[in-house]
Amino acid sequence: MIRIVASFACAVIAAVVPLRAAEELQRDTIGTTAGNVEITFVGHGTLMLRWGGKTIHIDPWSTLPGFSTLPQADLILITHHHGDHLDSTAINFLRTGSTVMLLTAKCAERVSGGIVMKNGDVQKVMGLTVEAVPAYNLVHMRPDGTPFHPKGEGNGYVVTIGHTRIYIAGDTENTPEMEALRDIDVAFLPMNLPYTMTPEMVAEAAKAFKPRILYPYHFSQTDPGKLAPLLKETKGVEVRVRNMK
Repeated sequence: MIRIVASFACAVIAAVVPLRAAEELQRDTIGTTAGNVEITFVGHGTLMLRWGGKTIHIDPWSTLPGFSTLPQADLILITHHHGDHLDSTAINFLRTGSTVMLLTAKCAERVSGGIVMKNGDVQKVMGLTVEAVPAYNLVHMRPDGTPFHPKGEGNGYVVTIGHTRIYIAGDTENTPEMEALRDIDVAFLPMNLPYTMTPEMVAEAAKAFKPRILYPYHFSQTDPGKLAPLLKETKGVEVRVRNMK
């Protein structure tokens, strides 16, 4: 059974509020025991969290509409080294002299000044805890038989704010490590075929670790509407679709 944490007594305060930037970005606000977390759905695999006066960017990508309106970063999380996740132009735009960046070893070969997190590492930064979860393919392969995302190269991240645990999976399939997660309140799971998961794979993962709120993201041409019917018999998992194509 999933633990029902106190943070969700506050429930969702606001949902799908357009940002003033008129770029049709959306945001949800989640209540936690440590204050509200505002999630901005920038697009693709790019998210922004704002909490406690801090701004956290995940996989910022400068080509997205509305990107230039975003505030600078206190913390940047980079899941892996592919160009739509590791974008030096975006990082340079968002980074200040005090920005902390957490990233993988392969990302650190291209961008300096970050803290490398290996699969399984934990970092405490700015009053929150960040755990690195393995992100990799088991099924979907390149024509030469190698996985699109080999094990050990990419991270997902569990960000804990107060008692609320937010999982941003990165580019991955429904791995044993993902399905072993527990007490996840908000999850972002990718559905970008053929590189990550099918809706069926996402549903299988959600049935295993039961996030309270599930956002399909980075879904490209995959229909996110296919996910909710696959989980209609799964109690306690709310599927929310936002503009994360």
